[in-house]
Amino acid sequence: MTWLVTGGAGYIGAHVARALEDGGLDVVVLDDLSSGHDDFVRPGTTFVQGSVVDAEAVRETLEEYAVTGVVHLAGFKYAGVSVERPLHTYQLNVTGMQVLLEQVVDLGIGRFLFSSSAAVYGTPDVEVVTEQTPTRPESPYGETKLVGEWLLHDVARANPPLAHTSLRYFNVVGSGYPDVYDTSPHNLFPLVLRTLTEGRTPVVRGTDYPTSDGSCVRDYVHVADVAAAHLAAARALDAGTPLEPVYNLGSGDGVSVLQIMAAMARGTGIAFEPEIADRRPGDPARIVASGELAARDLGWASTHDLDDCVRTAWAAWSAAARR
Repeated sequence: MTWLVTGGAGYIGAHVARALEDGGLDVVVLDDLSSGHDDFVRPGTTFVQGSVVDAEAVRETLEEYAVTGVVHLAGFKYAGVSVERPLHTYQLNVTGMQVLLEQVVDLGIGRFLFSSSAAVYGTPDVEVVTEQTPTRPESPYGETKLVGEWLLHDVARANPPLAHTSLRYFNVVGSGYPDVYDTSPHNLFPLVLRTLTEGRTPVVRGTDYPTSDGSCVRDYVHVADVAAAHLAAARALDAGTPLEPVYNLGSGDGVSVLQIMAAMARGTGIAFEPEIADRRPGDPARIVASGELAARDLGWASTHDLDDCVRTAWAAWSAAARR
């Protein structure tokens, strides 16, 4: 069994590719390196530089390596920037999904695992999000992830041999390997780590929310746990195990931004008091998800606590700085 991992040179994708390999699966990585890094691909792993919007590159890769299943992570993932670049976001995330599915169906590939996002929920009006929570995306990024789920569902319904599921995950943090780390210019963990290493003070946007300490509460899941869920889902699809259309990868217990700042001080050994600024418009007070369905069907659990997340993120960040 050979699995294609699109976006497998990215922060999350590289962890997924390695988890599949460590689980005994053959892996081929396809990535255009627009945000990924070729040195995130493990030495010895087959790597093809190409885009999912390039039908010829996709087909050649699927055929040459006799791919039997696809894990699709490639795409444009910055929700805030997607508001300014909707056409770019739709091209990469929706057109890319269409091109990929067309080739998968045409070649008779029978397994497809889609990495979706909690952005499909928008601002939920419940304490804990489940798979039944209404989807109300509030950015082109979230919209394209939901459209991707719809496309996959509709294509699979029209082509019954195509077994599939989608994983919706929330804030992915930490590192499972010292040579792979989050390089995003927008995510909280790398923003804080970059700020601290540059000798500046991290900023907390709003401490007057209706939460225990007044700062926003979010669901943070370690990247190694997210990768483990992809391995479990791929194995289930290979085994023909019936799966739900979507699964949330949530811890069920969020942490606040101020708690993260305290953990950052502990994990980095850099003492600081964050600067408090006004709220950022549109930030909901709390988004936390249940992972019960994934636990039931995939045997999955969030196994890393906040200190683990910070410790591993800092170790990989520091190792990169030394290289």
